[in-house]
Amino acid sequence: MNDFILNHEPAIRLVCFFGIFAVMAVWELLAPRRVLSQSKRQRWFNNLGLVVFNTALLRLVFPLAAVGMATTAELNDWGLFNRIEAPGWLVLIASVVILDGAIYLQHVMFHAVPLFWRLHRVHHADLDFDVTTGSRFHPVEILLSMLIKFAVIVLLGPPVVAVVVFEVLLNATAMFNHSNVRLPAPLDALLRWVIVTPDMHRVHHSHLEHETNSNFGFNLSAWDRLFGTYRNQPEEGHEGMVIGIDTFRDAAHCITLRGMLGMPLIGKLGEYAINRRNWNRNENREER
Repeated sequence: MNDFILNHEPAIRLVCFFGIFAVMAVWELLAPRRVLSQSKRQRWFNNLGLVVFNTALLRLVFPLAAVGMATTAELNDWGLFNRIEAPGWLVLIASVVILDGAIYLQHVMFHAVPLFWRLHRVHHADLDFDVTTGSRFHPVEILLSMLIKFAVIVLLGPPVVAVVVFEVLLNATAMFNHSNVRLPAPLDALLRWVIVTPDMHRVHHSHLEHETNSNFGFNLSAWDRLFGTYRNQPEEGHEGMVIGIDTFRDAAHCITLRGMLGMPLIGKLGEYAINRRNWNRNENREER
């Protein structure tokens, strides 16, 4: 089983990516949540160009990616689940949940450490919010994220199949919750008790810093509720809220591939890093 997954892991992930992407892209056309403000053709060309570049870079630097690290951990008895006896189904579920929790904490860290925020703001500087935003990250952030994932895998020792399931789920839910789609309000309210919905995560892409520093989850919504970072709705409403960050509002920096790659080297951090928040100001906003 492991050999099959190792040999076909890129194909499995590629099929899932294009399948989910196609579904969400069609859904965005049929039931859009917001009117886009920028040229969709230009944004998609550059956002997807960054995805292609990151994928090639990741495969070049880490050819076997997270699945290869999980195999290495299993062969060397590294990690918790390679050293304890537990039912396979329980290990699978626990591994996926713990890996998802690690991604939540990593996301918070990329907002809390100013140097990491310089990288992560490439994701937040998109002037619109749709399915391509979910895969728009600076290449250095992608490499750092993989190193963090390696460390978690070495400590946890998840089975190879759990890592593949987690990677596919993470990719699929990131595209889903970044999509410009409209869900019926009752369905959205029900779903967000389990998973992060587009309306829930869109709040995270608000230009208001206290909203940017909320709703960090990508897959399971429980982490935001558990750690007190959950916010139900944006102050300005989903149709009225401004997407992006105030630091960068011009298309030259926010939409072009060259602008995205050079963004970490430009400008001040601004007020978006968690440790620079004006907590009294934010509390007053909450009271209003």
